[in-house]
Amino acid sequence: MKRYMNIWNQIGMMITSCLLVLCLFTSCSMIDDDLDNCTQLDYELQLITNMTTEVQTQLTAETDVSVASVLRAHLSDIFTDYAHDVDLSFYDTKGDSARLHHDEHIMDANQHSYTLYIPRQKYMHLAVANIVDDPLVDLMYDDRCYTAQVALRDLATSRGATSIPDTIDSQTTGLFTARQLMEMIEGINQTFNVKLYMANCAAALVMNPQGHSTDGIKVYSTGFATAFNIADSSYVFSNPSPIVRTKLLHRESENDNLTFCSVTFPSREPLATRTVIETEEPFIAQPDENALWELRVYVPQSDGTITETVLRVKEPLRAGQLKIIKCRIGSNGGIEVDGGSSEVSTSVTLDWKDGLEIET
Repeated sequence: MKRYMNIWNQIGMMITSCLLVLCLFTSCSMIDDDLDNCTQLDYELQLITNMTTEVQTQLTAETDVSVASVLRAHLSDIFTDYAHDVDLSFYDTKGDSARLHHDEHIMDANQHSYTLYIPRQKYMHLAVANIVDDPLVDLMYDDRCYTAQVALRDLATSRGATSIPDTIDSQTTGLFTARQLMEMIEGINQTFNVKLYMANCAAALVMNPQGHSTDGIKVYSTGFATAFNIADSSYVFSNPSPIVRTKLLHRESENDNLTFCSVTFPSREPLATRTVIETEEPFIAQPDENALWELRVYVPQSDGTITETVLRVKEPLRAGQLKIIKCRIGSNGGIEVDGGSSEVSTSVTLDWKDGLEIET
């Protein structure tokens, strides 16, 4: 009996030794036997958003309580500082900025540390989070630093193509990106702190039917970027802008207002663009003379016609921002904005027919 116990003890010690060796060889994303020092990268998502303030200031009536709850739940995967996946690229800072090292990880956290053993030199590092579970967007042209984009699928903005669909769905995850120059010095164990910031936003239209039938009402948004250049943190716009389907959110009761929501890249900025992005109030902006983005509402009438209302918004919609517009349906099916905001203008077309749209 003792002989068998000794044999099992020896087998156990061998298994433990093998596991320890395996851990040593899998603790870093890439191992090079010729390198003695490593680099630790600490990643943390930075959620800068006005969602809580916007909901609290715009949805104040008793009838808005359930609307606020439903909207928060719908946007819980958008305005979040939680990353499911991260894509990490390290580029040469010389020549054609080719990618020298690439890692993909499931993070499932607000922050995480990774250790890399890669050659000591200067890198331009780009990181993207939460792109795997969003079927609408993809990481494109990331073999070179200054062409890397988070972009709508089937859209090749930097290659001159215009293969974007006329109408697309809303994005489904909160997208975060980072860019950071890193000089890794030989013989020194270094730590770099990388902060990822949000790259998309949301708009919601809260509609009081006022007794009007709600069957068949459709709402779209448009005027938003189609891609984001990661290295220089700039947005790309196509012309014409794609039409984005909003999602009609669940109503807890028939008495609740209708809520339509879309998640997109940001709109264009006013001509007098802010020069400082990270401020205490990053979402305060002077309205532009012209509309920067739109909501288009189509309300079927009892006589079979459709009333179209275009809501033109002069204030920008920025990364990390939620914009709520409250409105009501008028007697002819036209949409009337609550409060008569000068930042939102409306135009109504009775008996609207597809094909009468004029690009503004």
